[in-house]
Amino acid sequence: MANKGPSYGLSRQVQDKIDKKYDPELEDRLVEWIIAQCGSGVGKPEKGKLGFQTWLKDGCVLSELINSLYDRDKPIKKIQSSGMAFKQMEQVSQFLNAAENYGVTKTDMFQTVDLWEGKDLAAVQRTLLALGSIAVTKNDGTYRGDPNWFFKKAQENRRDFSDDQLKDGKNVIGLQMGSNRGASQAGMSYGRPRQIIN
Repeated sequence: MANKGPSYGLSRQVQDKIDKKYDPELEDRLVEWIIAQCGSGVGKPEKGKLGFQTWLKDGCVLSELINSLYDRDKPIKKIQSSGMAFKQMEQVSQFLNAAENYGVTKTDMFQTVDLWEGKDLAAVQRTLLALGSIAVTKNDGTYRGDPNWFFKKAQENRRDFSDDQLKDGKNVIGLQMGSNRGASQAGMSYGRPRQIIN
């Protein structure tokens, strides 16, 4: 956690590109959901990226959020606010582990430093968006808030076919494979025939 000065050149361009992915409208929706899910005890952040980061940085709000998605057997047993950086990062890490166990995929997860150093707050938004989507999809009664805030994830639609149905399917030529019925070269011409003159 060394203090870093401003970046220049390519590093600056990369950071600017990452910063543009942050969505202020999504921030408002996520803040509204977290307050609805956890209660007003979590407070409300100041508007903007810096306020959002400061609100979530110590990991307490995130831990309250993941715990509120469980009826019993809360994944994070001890939530305590601390001024020490490594304690705060440990709290965020516990949230990430609990979110992964809840169903958020690794590709949707942010890294602790993305939040803590403010490197990629758009990744934090993506993780919270994925968490909300899974909570809406599970529909187990723990989700609070408007279900229209998040999209439902696709559910498995398993089909079981009998052996006879599978055997019958092998005799059908699918339309994707095409058909050779009525295929001939009759009437096809490719221009003038080749002239062989001696």
